[in-house]
Amino acid sequence: MRELANLDAIAQADLVRRQEVKPIELVEAAIERIERMNPRLNAVVTPMYDLARAAASGPLSGPFAGVPFLLKDLTATYGGVRMTSGSRFLRDYVAPADSELVARYRRAGLIVLGKTNTPEFGLVPTTEPVLFGPTRNPWDTMRTPGGSSGGSAAAVASGMVPAAHGNDGGGSIRIPASCCGLFGLKPSRGRNPLAIEATSLSVEHALTRTVRDSAALLDATQGALRGDPFHVEPPGRPYLQEVGADPGKLRIALTAESLTEFPLEQDCVDAVHDAAKLCQSLGHQVEEVSLGGLDGDAFSHAFDIVWSADTAADLQRVALLTGREPTEGDFEPLTWALALRGARYTSGEALFALRTFQEAAGLLDLFMSAFDVWLTPTLGEPPVPLGTFDPKPDDPIAGYRRAEQFVPFTPIANVAGQPAMSVPLYWNAQGLPIGTHFVARFGNEAMLFRLAAQLEQARPWAQRRPPVFAQ
Repeated sequence: MRELANLDAIAQADLVRRQEVKPIELVEAAIERIERMNPRLNAVVTPMYDLARAAASGPLSGPFAGVPFLLKDLTATYGGVRMTSGSRFLRDYVAPADSELVARYRRAGLIVLGKTNTPEFGLVPTTEPVLFGPTRNPWDTMRTPGGSSGGSAAAVASGMVPAAHGNDGGGSIRIPASCCGLFGLKPSRGRNPLAIEATSLSVEHALTRTVRDSAALLDATQGALRGDPFHVEPPGRPYLQEVGADPGKLRIALTAESLTEFPLEQDCVDAVHDAAKLCQSLGHQVEEVSLGGLDGDAFSHAFDIVWSADTAADLQRVALLTGREPTEGDFEPLTWALALRGARYTSGEALFALRTFQEAAGLLDLFMSAFDVWLTPTLGEPPVPLGTFDPKPDDPIAGYRRAEQFVPFTPIANVAGQPAMSVPLYWNAQGLPIGTHFVARFGNEAMLFRLAAQLEQARPWAQRRPPVFAQ
């Protein structure tokens, strides 16, 4: 059954629908792949095999009936299973119920085989928590798979499962998609039920090898909860119907200069120019422009305020969940340092951050009024070596500051709430994937799926295999 590793989620569901394969066979084959590959990659940290076997043996319905799936161990709760958020403080915490997103996954017929690795509270763009140790990139096991959905990305890229859950508060779906050669879409704010966090930067979705899997998963989960503070209009038709539809001639703005003080590595510049040429060959109009008016220093400072304050809120939340008082020894140095700093920020500084976010969102909205798509590199560098974001003995937030160099583009889409995707169109001379980043206007995931499917057809990537793959 090793050939199942080559099939995407829709293809596996079709096998079940045609009664060529039973759900339990898909599950057992995926468990075998995880058991064989995980010692090399450390992607899955909480196996759920008995629950998966029970689900596969019972009644199933939905578009993904019987398909193996993994949940990132952050915000996505599965009743009766531990959720650690990558933190030693939560190593024994058991979630009392499914989160709404997980309930929708299960109603769609997906069978959850386990939880994937994540950095503590998803704070950095790598996946190296002290609790579980580092997840390794299947393309080069000495390099990061990205973060914070790095465990999910490594599992999908290596063929353990066809798709896996991720969430994205500053790029945490798109970063690992770029590092691992996957398709990663961040939906518009409010498209899916919101993650449990204070700032509404984070959104929930998945990492996939194919565009159609991402579209069908969003069909299965989209729709905000009644209590969510944000609203986005529902799509006019299923996203899966957008895959293969003509995107028309798009006006694409190309930016190949960093939004931060750090220059881009040449591989990332080459990748985005290569993508621009591909778009032009497909009939799209590409114009190289900069996002003028953005005060990068003010934006970075505002993001730091919000990220730190949200970390402080996270510690208060987990204290309530567990009934225990957090202490410095319960957390990694970065987490504790950010929480302390977040607690010290004043209300005036918080309002400054929110106003800066509003200005940046307005600037991007105005910029996008002249274009259909904004094209940038996903990252400022290829996948970096493991340990790049480690704290220093005298500076616990050194790795956090280093992240700004690695992630110059993705956070602004979280601040503005606009949909964005990383598309695997380029591999460098070292054989490492380099993602390309496409941002659309608010609520226009449909156009991104149309464009992504066109790019996928022009330059297929789903059958490219990393050195560590389940065959």
